[in-house]
Amino acid sequence: MKRMLSGYLIGVLFLISCSANDEENSSSDQETFNNLDDTQQEELSLPIESLEVIAEKLDVPWSIEKLEDTFYLTERPGSIVKIEGGEAERQNVELEQEVSTASEAGLLGFVLAPDFSESNLAYAYYTYEASEGQYNRIVTLRLENNIWREESLLLDQIPSGNYHHGGRLKIGPDGTLYATAGDASNREIAQDLNSLGGKILRMNLDGSIPDDNPFPDSYVYSYGHRNPQGMTWSSGGTMYASEHGDNANDEVNLIEAGQNYGWPIMEGEEEQEGMISPLYTSGNESTWAPSGMAYDNEKLYVAALRGTAVLEFDLKTGEYREVITGLGRIRDVRIEDNYLYFISNNGDGRGAPENNDDKLYRISLSELD
Repeated sequence: MKRMLSGYLIGVLFLISCSANDEENSSSDQETFNNLDDTQQEELSLPIESLEVIAEKLDVPWSIEKLEDTFYLTERPGSIVKIEGGEAERQNVELEQEVSTASEAGLLGFVLAPDFSESNLAYAYYTYEASEGQYNRIVTLRLENNIWREESLLLDQIPSGNYHHGGRLKIGPDGTLYATAGDASNREIAQDLNSLGGKILRMNLDGSIPDDNPFPDSYVYSYGHRNPQGMTWSSGGTMYASEHGDNANDEVNLIEAGQNYGWPIMEGEEEQEGMISPLYTSGNESTWAPSGMAYDNEKLYVAALRGTAVLEFDLKTGEYREVITGLGRIRDVRIEDNYLYFISNNGDGRGAPENNDDKLYRISLSELD
């Protein structure tokens, strides 16, 4: 069932900010509401007490991970920022291949292993350039003496073109590792089951192919995707993914194993036998550029880049609204203990960074009601 959307804007601003290492920031210091310019003040409507800045001066952050009270954020140029006790530390990442500086590329998806407290192991997705071309790969990283080192290669040569790298990693409720892979600006590969591009991929934590994957001896879980960048699961185990459309027609999909989501044969509201239409679409006239996702209480929360918002989709009513605006491009979201965490992405080359961007924010979900 497709749902066209309408909603209202709720802007927000921030209250406090914790220090972060300033290795590359060029923004001026503006830490309180009184220092914001008149235009921005007009865009922000929630009380200043509603939103907290956990960290600032981040360098194109992409993924949020959290263990107890400690955060780990990937940054596209190739670092991981650890935030603990109000202090931020930029940790080096030593990889087997040099991280690509191509548009949209870099150190992207990141997820801690279930036993991270004992193993110091995590999973990462990054873009690199080799003599034969540019690719994405999924690897394990191990943290030792505040340095992350690539340890094992799980999957290599995921297609990577000028754009559309995908990049999101999540461990599903079934204990397997899921990855989103874009079509690498080569739309035809999304329908090719022999290609890893334009797919959602699924593997065991050791990199092997699960026996119950829908296609024999294949990492492909679903296909016909253009540039999926978000994944989440409901409390009952239903999987959802967000996907960038072609200029418009962005999508939120309900994902099922082995299904074809249509790109490039169809998109948006279009329907075709044997293909799955989106649960929600932005339609032909607007765009969200949706990225990271989170689920809570029958609602999906989706980061929007071009939409410059956090979007809330009510799965019960089918309604949609923008619950956070006025902070620029949003790359990832996370929900834990009744708080919504999200990161801005104004320094990614397509935004207008200011006020010590980029930042990690926190707001109570009760403030959004």
